This record gives sequence, structure tokens and C-alpha cells, in this order.
Amino acid sequence: MKIVATIEARMTSSRLPGKVLLPANGKPMLEHLINRLMSVPSLNEIVLATTVNSSDDCLVEVASKKGVACYRGSENDVMARVIGAADSVQAEIVVEITGDCPVIDPQIIEHHIRMFLHNDCDYITNAQIESYPGGMDTQVYRLSTLKKSATMTDDALDHEHVTLHIRKNPGIFKHLYLIAPPELTWPDLHLTLDEPKDYELIRNVIEHFGEVNPLFTCADIIKLLRENVEWRAINMEVKRKYDT
Repeated sequence: MKIVATIEARMTSSRLPGKVLLPANGKPMLEHLINRLMSVPSLNEIVLATTVNSSDDCLVEVASKKGVACYRGSENDVMARVIGAADSVQAEIVVEITGDCPVIDPQIIEHHIRMFLHNDCDYITNAQIESYPGGMDTQVYRLSTLKKSATMTDDALDHEHVTLHIRKNPGIFKHLYLIAPPELTWPDLHLTLDEPKDYELIRNVIEHFGEVNPLFTCADIIKLLRENVEWRAINMEVKRKYDT
């Protein structure tokens, strides 16, 4: 089966506009993410799922230079955009990644794919039960599963959040949740690119490892931040949109 990673990305983030092109160590964040996905052994292809907005032309340019396929669709119906992106490259299994996770660990993605292939499930993720640091979020499912979900809901929120309908219906779709091993458990650590303070922290991490270890792992980040508590404090007080 053809296994494809989709990257959802656009320039019009309300909290940090243009975040996926912010630089670190001489490369935009999107390029760092693409490089990481390219190192995942089981992935056959990567496709950028961006919008038809002219403001996203620059994202297509970055992806194209890296040899990554591009699909342009609705800004708000992200479910349709991901389906279109996956269809455009004849994907059978989708590894859904968001553009705000530029330091996601390729090993964690590979683990998801292997667990999906060797278990009877429709959907697998490490984001449903908080254990891994934020920014390591991975979802894997068959394209046919997402298409089935799309036919079952017209709710705008479901179509904005892609797998929300799948996640709300474990009685229809069989779920499998991955939990971090103890050495990778740090759910309060946020490595998602949402706010300026997140960018400061993530840029520091990327530039610390530099070209010596550009594919640093989640374990490497945790060790670095345990040893440099002042770095961890950079984005500790950021109010997350999902906080209550």
C-alpha cells in the first residue's frame, strides 16, 4: 500500500502569520519539516496540502524545490483538502502532519506507521491521550476511512479539523492510541509553532543541533531542555487556544 504524508500548511495563521516560513539555521520551518519526513523509512511520498490563496504560492515554491508534490484546495474545508491531496498522489494510507510541527521526530512517525500496519485498526494517533510533548502529533489512517467519514458529516467543525468526526466515533472507526514511554513523556512541553515565543524556543533548538545533528530526536530535545531550564521557560506561559 502506498503510504503518503500530508502536510497541512498555510500562511494565514491568526496568531503567528507566515510561521511555516520563519527561518532557523538558514532554512524555513517548512523545509526542516520536509527534511524530517523524508527520513521516515516507510513513507513513499510527501504532499503539501495548502490553499488556493495566492499568499500560499510561496509554500508551493518551497515544497517544489524540495521535490514535494503540492495540492491546493479549500482554506476552511481542510478535510476535503487532505482528501484531495492524498488522492492526487494515489495514497492508500495517510500520515497526517500539520505544518506547525517542524521538529517532529521521524522515529515517532515510523513507529505509528508500523503499529498501524500490524494492528487491526482504522485510526492511530499519539495525540488523543496526552503523553508526548506537543509538536510530536501524528495520525495515520486509510484514505478510504477519511472518505467514509466525510460522507457521514456536514458539520463545518468536522471538515475544518479533518479527523474530528473519526475521533468522536470510536464505535464506527476502530482507534488505537500510542502512549509515550517514560523517557519521552512530557505533555506540558510545547514544541508546536503557534506563538512568537514558540518560534524563539524552536529556533534555539534547531540552531543548537545545527548541521551536526539535523535529525535530532524527541529524546535529544528533552535532554537538551532538561539541562537548559531557561530555554524551557521561554514559552511556558503561552496561553494555548485549547486551554480552559
